[in-house]
Amino acid sequence: MSSSGPQRYEIRVRGHLAPRWAPWFDGMALVPQDDGTTVIDGPVADQSALHGLLRTIGDLGVPLVSVTATDADAPTHPSRRTP
Repeated sequence: MSSSGPQRYEIRVRGHLAPRWAPWFDGMALVPQDDGTTVIDGPVADQSALHGLLRTIGDLGVPLVSVTATDADAPTHPSRRTP
């Protein structure tokens, strides 16, 4: 991981999170998927911030499916869906 700036992450959780939960995730996009999951997508400042987001997911009792580092320059696309 580069130390030059934020890393982008896609955090997938089971279930669909309502848009009202977005402030809990530091402005990251909440993107419901057709497979019944939600992708929480956006830049994360550092590992401490990532752990904070994961704690928030745990505090909400939402099952974590995956955490994937993605291209930091890729724009968040709110209509992205899995096939």
